[in-house]
Amino acid sequence: MTDGERTRIVEELVEQHSLSLYRFAYRLSGTAADAEDLVQQAFLAAQRKLDQVRDPEKTRSWLFTIVRNTYLKSRRSLEFKQFDAFDGMADPAIEDEGPIDQEELQAALDEMPEDFRIPLILFYLQQMSYREIATQLSVPEGTVMSRLSRAKAYLRRRLISRLGDAAPAGLAADASS
Repeated sequence: MTDGERTRIVEELVEQHSLSLYRFAYRLSGTAADAEDLVQQAFLAAQRKLDQVRDPEKTRSWLFTIVRNTYLKSRRSLEFKQFDAFDGMADPAIEDEGPIDQEELQAALDEMPEDFRIPLILFYLQQMSYREIATQLSVPEGTVMSRLSRAKAYLRRRLISRLGDAAPAGLAADASS
């Protein structure tokens, strides 16, 4: 592959995937600057490793994996929270609960352990299937479903504690049961 062909392909990838990668990176990192850096690093890696792509249909997933791995590498020095704190939590749905402030949502996502946050973002914001997420994270589909369940419960509790009396009625009622 010539340098010109490689550049053309990467430009097409940027055009097709930069917005969804940025949204994903922003939800992971919580800041625009970090999200931009993650996306830029993903496209740089893609340009260097473009020859590794065997199936063009999987390029999107490959780019998301690069963003996720780059983010996790940058966070390795931080202490990760344990899953045990979430055992026994309910699995309430978080849809149709009224408007949630985006800053409050991002703050709650920032506090969530990556093992819950990543599947939640991939499922709800990137519309990936359980199977796609399982493949991306190298875990069974049942683990993805479990992590999504725990992530929703965690998010609900965090939003209720942050919003207090301002929490939508359905959100607060579900959390008290």
